[in-house]
Amino acid sequence: MSQSSLTALNMRNIKIQLLEEKLKRKAEKNLHTFLKFYAWPVLQPGTPFVDNWHIGAICEHLEAVKLGQIRRLLINMPFRMLKSTIVSQAFPAWEWIETPKLQYITASYAKDVATRDAVDSRRIIESFEYQSSWGDRFEMTSDQNVKTRYENDKRGSRVITATDAAGTGFGGNRIIIDDPVSAKEADSEVARANSIEWYKGTASTRLNNPKEDAIIATHQRLHQQDLTGYILAEEHGWEHLVLPMRFDKSLFKTTILGFKDPRKEKGELLSPIRLDEATVSEMEHRMGAYHTAAQLQQNPSSREGSIFQIKDWKFYHVPPMQQAESMDEIIWSWDMTFKDTDGSDFVSGLCIGRKGADKYLLHRVNAQLSFTKSKISVENERQRFIKKTIAILVEDKANGPAIIDALKESVPALTPISPQGGKIARAYAIQPQHEAGNFYLPSPTMVGFNWINAFMDTFASFPGVPNDDDIDAWTQGVNWFTTRENYKAPSVAPSTGGQRTY
Repeated sequence: MSQSSLTALNMRNIKIQLLEEKLKRKAEKNLHTFLKFYAWPVLQPGTPFVDNWHIGAICEHLEAVKLGQIRRLLINMPFRMLKSTIVSQAFPAWEWIETPKLQYITASYAKDVATRDAVDSRRIIESFEYQSSWGDRFEMTSDQNVKTRYENDKRGSRVITATDAAGTGFGGNRIIIDDPVSAKEADSEVARANSIEWYKGTASTRLNNPKEDAIIATHQRLHQQDLTGYILAEEHGWEHLVLPMRFDKSLFKTTILGFKDPRKEKGELLSPIRLDEATVSEMEHRMGAYHTAAQLQQNPSSREGSIFQIKDWKFYHVPPMQQAESMDEIIWSWDMTFKDTDGSDFVSGLCIGRKGADKYLLHRVNAQLSFTKSKISVENERQRFIKKTIAILVEDKANGPAIIDALKESVPALTPISPQGGKIARAYAIQPQHEAGNFYLPSPTMVGFNWINAFMDTFASFPGVPNDDDIDAWTQGVNWFTTRENYKAPSVAPSTGGQRTY
């Protein structure tokens, strides 16, 4: 070989080395790059990597976990979309590149599933490409390197368990819950309850440093009262990444990272190259509407309604202004969240009238409003039915205190409400009235009230619906009617020299 040929070969080798070094440095910081070039060839050798925007979205949110920007991450997405590959297999191996001391507890509905993911993650770590790039960062220990538990020489570890297992004595910096209930047990109340109790009693108590460490829960929705349903109804501080199979604007959310589902057309598929229209349509036909809504759309609904059954709503058939004339008293109940972004929760204001034991929805405000617009809305809407309006209720948490402070001098009867118990408990508190037929809505057959059907669907789908603002406002108002202190009108008692008695 001539000297010039040797020089050209050396130059090519140098360029390859530089490109490999550049790719290595990028993969250390970018989970998506690591997944595509280091993890995927090990997990699926010979299979082309089919990229899609949803893969980047998941990786971006897991990177935020690594950086400490997200400490509670909830991901809902359909099956066969690389959920476990990214979250349970690639992510732990990737984090160990820069932080090998991290300790993981990973769980699934069955121990063999959690074991599979742990083994695959270790397979990535022990691969030639990983070792040649980062083998100097840490070594796997020989005395603790089995399928269900392994460690490295920097004290990093991975312990697997199952949501139907007894509590573990180990702690972790990351707790990953991947499919807490199997699809075949979706309708098992016992299985769902066990997974939630395992989360409450075991997972949530096992973080080494609760102020800094993270919990990641990821699964396809199976039921309103699955783990996601519990988390959304009872806990705060979770970042919720929702990736339905078909685009549905009503499920649209914006995360703390500013991520928005890029799809625009209703029904547009999540990853048409991976699962095309014919395949998804066949799945929907086979699964039926109930399971399609849950497992594919991540929006489970009760066949009738678990707490608020649709059949128990009653209707009135005259305009609300006319219906209001027969009310004994009227209140406004407000649930406040004002981020003024496409994915934020809605501000809900419900005007509720009481006639005897019956409660009537007379007017509804439901929109994504800024603080200023929320304040104006409360001020303007209180003018409706003002002769019989006795109170304006505002939940005294989240954004409520800001509204209360801004309006307390100008809005009469503004009443701060401190919610007692969780959302589910407050819903169950008024459920007997609903079942008894005490709740009335404007008839959806009247002009301008076609939204009533969606309103009832939201209640039927609770808990676990993406936006439960109407439910919060309704339960707050009805519970206030039910629990407030009853009193008689003041009168003058001659025997007390004019002192008021109640």
